[in-house]
Amino acid sequence: MTQYRLTAQRWQAIQNNDPRADRQFFYAVTSTGIFCRPSCASRLPKRQHVRIFKTSTQALSAGFRPCKRCCPTGTPLSDAAWCAEIKQIIDHNYARNLTLTELAQLAHGAPYYLHHKFTMVTGLTPQQYLTQVRLQHAKVLLRTTTLTIKTIAANCGWPNPNYFSTLFKRTTDVTPSQYRSEKDCHATND
Repeated sequence: MTQYRLTAQRWQAIQNNDPRADRQFFYAVTSTGIFCRPSCASRLPKRQHVRIFKTSTQALSAGFRPCKRCCPTGTPLSDAAWCAEIKQIIDHNYARNLTLTELAQLAHGAPYYLHHKFTMVTGLTPQQYLTQVRLQHAKVLLRTTTLTIKTIAANCGWPNPNYFSTLFKRTTDVTPSQYRSEKDCHATND
């Protein structure tokens, strides 16, 4: 497959969201796995993460997904497919301080629209899904490591271990320490 160069002119078109360049090329972002039209109003990617394609078919063939915001294939992504992408973004970034605004930028959508569609399709808000993912990772770490509660909280995206412990207990009816102890009791009884 031909790799097109990111020339200064193409980079400027991307920076300026120039609609005149839309029929000339598409750009993909390796850090998100999404490709766009040059006129897309999504957040400007780092230049080193940009790949250029002549057609949307080439970008699809290279494994990139079409942007929900600018619909570079001409066919809008279904709500279910977009929500699956949003879940993947959360699954890969759960340990970060992931705000709705940042999530919307990564998923190439508007924050309110993303929140609405995600809730409608999944029955959970993006924050609720993020919390579920973090709790699942925390449970694995509690059962498989000797890391401190504070370290586990930080590794799972909670800078405040007290908040983590309170949320964990509210969700599981036991504290993180009790959860870990239950694992130890089951291991000695086996």
